[in-house]
Amino acid sequence: MSLKARITEDMKAAMKAKEAQRLSAIRLLLAAIKQREVDERKDLSDTEIASVIEKMIKQRRDSISQFEAAKRQDLVAGETFELNLLSGYLPKQLTDAEIAAEVSAAMAQTGAKGVADMGKVMGVLKAKLAGRADLAKVSAMVKAKLAV
Repeated sequence: MSLKARITEDMKAAMKAKEAQRLSAIRLLLAAIKQREVDERKDLSDTEIASVIEKMIKQRRDSISQFEAAKRQDLVAGETFELNLLSGYLPKQLTDAEIAAEVSAAMAQTGAKGVADMGKVMGVLKAKLAGRADLAKVSAMVKAKLAV
């Protein structure tokens, strides 16, 4: 079952169970997927859908930090719910040790020597780790290893 079909089935289940908050979050996700399909004039693959989900997760994290700064716990709770729901559609996230191993392998593969080679390393890692790791975290790890 494709990721989009799974999301649609979850929407139907949320409708039947009358879970308004969950239904709203899933509809928001489906709308974002549909918007990108219309923009690109094609059906999205599971990998492309995962990138849409990652973008939405990043937006939720940003919103949560801003709402916490404004001491709006009611809004933080809503965004956290959506963040957890969206995270459920991504593949299992890699541990820091697994990410470090991938970074080392990519550095060896590209022959990276310094920070100037960061683009090459990230190009390899972005394709490999999409949906399985926070790329901001990966980027920081690559930068730290290349700076040594």
